[in-house]
Amino acid sequence: MKLDAVRELIVREGLSAFLFSSNANVQYLSGFRSSHAYALITPEERYLLTDGRYYEKAKTLRDWEVVLIEGPAIKFLKGFIKEKGLRVVGYERDRVSCEFAKKLKTKGIRWKGYTGFLDSLRALKTHTEIEIIREGVRESDKVYMELLNFIRPGMKELEVRAFIASEFLKRGSLGESFPAIVASAQASAIPHWESSEARIKEKAPLLIDMGMVWKGYCTDFTRTVYLGKADDDFKKVYSVVRDAHLHAISAVKVGNTIGDVDKRARDYIESKGFGKFFTHSTGHGVGIEIHEYPRVYYKGKDSKVVIEEGMVFTVEPGIYIPGEFGVRLENMVVVEGGVGKPLSSVGLDLVEI
Repeated sequence: MKLDAVRELIVREGLSAFLFSSNANVQYLSGFRSSHAYALITPEERYLLTDGRYYEKAKTLRDWEVVLIEGPAIKFLKGFIKEKGLRVVGYERDRVSCEFAKKLKTKGIRWKGYTGFLDSLRALKTHTEIEIIREGVRESDKVYMELLNFIRPGMKELEVRAFIASEFLKRGSLGESFPAIVASAQASAIPHWESSEARIKEKAPLLIDMGMVWKGYCTDFTRTVYLGKADDDFKKVYSVVRDAHLHAISAVKVGNTIGDVDKRARDYIESKGFGKFFTHSTGHGVGIEIHEYPRVYYKGKDSKVVIEEGMVFTVEPGIYIPGEFGVRLENMVVVEGGVGKPLSSVGLDLVEI
């Protein structure tokens, strides 16, 4: 169980308790979604502390002692922790402001700040988490297939985003996991383009990057289509990105490193002469948050992370030629049976609308 693993971490670190303040980690541990709640975990107890806006909702939680925060939150938290006799308490240094951390200082309590305390645990999804994510991807795929029949030249990019968001909600999602990127023509060469009032052009590519929140978990998906008959230059770049995507997935194996996955895609793109046009990492973990540990990149601390059963992350190589066009193809991949398996059933072949 998640909480058993967290308690083992707490004991291993010599802590009396750990205070989780980030919405994502509180949700991960308790299943409770709100804008203001804290999870306090000890080796024996679990407390969910929230204010009057969420208290009645929180009381429906099973196996948690729910505590109503009265007055200033930090002052209440410190008083509650002292009352329980907890002397060494961990907190999420990477998830709080400097002001929050400063206010935690209390006589009689030793605070220890941690970065990424739950990263390794959250990276390994349980069977239940994987099934929820799989359901979400299945629903997202359906929206994408409907979208192909909806898109027409002359529409505004924001009209397409509105369609995506509306269909997500109709299917029971909690909304977008990030603002959908709808990028037409030259805008597709900007990896994180903001969908705009610009109109979708004919005889041009259209990049669509979208995701929903399904039962508390995020999905992430990108395809680049072409409105009209694609020219040879676009087809060449598209083929390189598609093949790089497949090379990367072939490297998703238990025992390989995260860096191996990025290098497999990056080396292939470089071998085809487009290396300088691949300007971001090959992927990132996905779960309760859209960007989670580990970052799928050959540089940095995550590059040496060994791939394990149960990991879920994106594979999304891209080529972006400034002033012309860009191509990105993205799937979420789950590590099952020792290998990476794309969760989406949407093919990678070029779609011309």
